[in-house]
Amino acid sequence: MMNTADTAFLEGLRGQGIDVAPPEPRYLEEPRGRWPGQAAAVARPRSTAEVAQVLRAAHAARVGVVPYGGGTGLVGGQVTPEPGRLLLSLERMTAVRAVDSQSLVIEAGATLEAVHHAAEGVGRRFPLSLASQGTAQIGGCLATNAGGVNVIRYGNARALCLGLEAVLADGTVWNGLTRLRKDNTGYDLRDLMIGAEGTLGVITAAALRLFEPPAVEGVAMFAVPSPAAAVALLGLAQGLFAGCVSAFELIAAQGLAFLRAVGPEVQFPFAEDPPWIVLVELGLPAGMDIEEAFAGLFEAAEDLVTDAVIAQSVGQARAMWALRESIPDANRRIGAISSHDISVPVADLPGFIAEADAVLAGRDVRVNCFGHVGDGNLHYNVFPAEGRARDGYDAAAVKHDIHDLVVRFGGSVSAEHGIGRLKVGDLERYADPAKMALMRALKAAFDPEGILNPGAVLRQ
Repeated sequence: MMNTADTAFLEGLRGQGIDVAPPEPRYLEEPRGRWPGQAAAVARPRSTAEVAQVLRAAHAARVGVVPYGGGTGLVGGQVTPEPGRLLLSLERMTAVRAVDSQSLVIEAGATLEAVHHAAEGVGRRFPLSLASQGTAQIGGCLATNAGGVNVIRYGNARALCLGLEAVLADGTVWNGLTRLRKDNTGYDLRDLMIGAEGTLGVITAAALRLFEPPAVEGVAMFAVPSPAAAVALLGLAQGLFAGCVSAFELIAAQGLAFLRAVGPEVQFPFAEDPPWIVLVELGLPAGMDIEEAFAGLFEAAEDLVTDAVIAQSVGQARAMWALRESIPDANRRIGAISSHDISVPVADLPGFIAEADAVLAGRDVRVNCFGHVGDGNLHYNVFPAEGRARDGYDAAAVKHDIHDLVVRFGGSVSAEHGIGRLKVGDLERYADPAKMALMRALKAAFDPEGILNPGAVLRQ
């Protein structure tokens, strides 16, 4: 049984100079409203040394600690329904420790937007891009191995990180802030910490890869009749512009209908909504013309594409991205029966969508399927028929049917959002038994008292 953070424990932290206070409501909420969070207090350390003090005390007292980043996670990893736990927020740790043309060393509490600005200050780019980048913190992005829209070109957060500093459960500080591209000196602790959602240690700083921005960039939207046409278009684009496709997003007509019905207000690219839209972003070398590039793609794809719109300005490009990034907001306003952050091999996306639609046939539902088709990650979300309420459906049955199909296609039931608390049962249901045994062994080795984010990823 985990102990609670009682008055004596909290006063002990304050006596060490740690900022400890009752949690404001924002610390106890998560975007989808699934859990009303609870906590005895929130600690806001100013340095890695103070993080170590907090964890050392919590380890000795067997008090559970829930790391809190920007609070934007969608699987409940940042909140706990159990009272008596201590929230640990790194929001005061935002310093840039070092920056050059190749890398940036920054503390974990910095927002993703602040990371972008720091990179831009030396004429470089950090390519991880999320709709929540003004709030999401880089420590949380790494702890969840965040994906976003540019994975097709640059990879997940893991691929963008060179080294980490982290504090272990007993307060030990691991200094792994190497900026090396090659370092084969034993087990890769960096990759263990990334994606562990604060269950193996608390990330306090990171060394991040920076990139030269493409010389020429542009965005276009292509109307296609089917997911199969979208995947074929992806192959054409990658063949014509090898390594230069920065984003390749799929948008369904149902998503456009939701936006028209409930907002947010956006600009629609076509006079009539096509069955599917693909948003393509290219980043090209100097000397190439972006309009000619998109025109060439349209010509090569004449049997796949029914219409296209090329952004003529930065404002038009932003409007196209605003449409794509507004879809989750519209989804929330409609209210899903069951939402699925899944991935399957890219070539199997059309077959998966067709079979998933068939599985749901006759259930009187609407499906909004959208996402990062360039890396195989779909948000296949199921909604009530118009005029019907969510509670009239068996949400668990819908989820299991879709996830069973995902696994049959060799996919993942959590592509980019993580496990958190929402998908603990899904992990147990679908993961290889050997993987689960190894994960439990790692948890016991790194956190023998089980104080780090108890109940997230692995059942407590």
